Amino acid sequence: MQAISSDATEIFARLKSAAFHELVVSSMAGERDAISTLFTWIQPAIYRYCRSRIGRSGSAYSSADDVAQEICVAVYGALSRYGDEPESFLPFVYGIAAHKVADHYRRAGRDRSDPAADVPDGVDTSASPEQQIMAADLRERLSDLLDTLPPRQREILRLRLIVGLSAQETATAVGLTPTAVRVTQHRALVKLRAALRPNEWI
Repeated sequence: MQAISSDATEIFARLKSAAFHELVVSSMAGERDAISTLFTWIQPAIYRYCRSRIGRSGSAYSSADDVAQEICVAVYGALSRYGDEPESFLPFVYGIAAHKVADHYRRAGRDRSDPAADVPDGVDTSASPEQQIMAADLRERLSDLLDTLPPRQREILRLRLIVGLSAQETATAVGLTPTAVRVTQHRALVKLRAALRPNEWI
């Protein structure tokens, strides 16, 4: 399985920091600079989530990115009404994101299980045609692997590995205990590992 990129690791670290919680508090108080920084920090996670749920439209993530924009607007609109602890802000954002993705599928009138496992943070202009083909093959293989999981396991993997929520935050978001989240994640990863071919282990 492909390791999480350094960019994603940096995103996750920011969203776990005390500075992020302070940003949430300041944003709730209506401070413009804090709100601007808050959205700069959460946008990459929102885009990663939407791209993993919706996938590509042809060769682009246009539909996923449109939904991500809708989510950002909805979070901004709801920010003044958010009255929970800063630690619960990311599950709050996830709740909005899940509803917006569901709305997208209702509008599109198609099946909701269309994940795209590889979620690039940007376009890699340095990749050769061969590398681009290999990356596309990897995306398709990872997508096929995720499709073998039950919906709950897929969603928990998205929240833990793509969005970067903690076990507690994921538990809040999906209505489970942190222990149940860890057990579900473990079972999902065991199933994915069992499905890997020998030449796919790295």
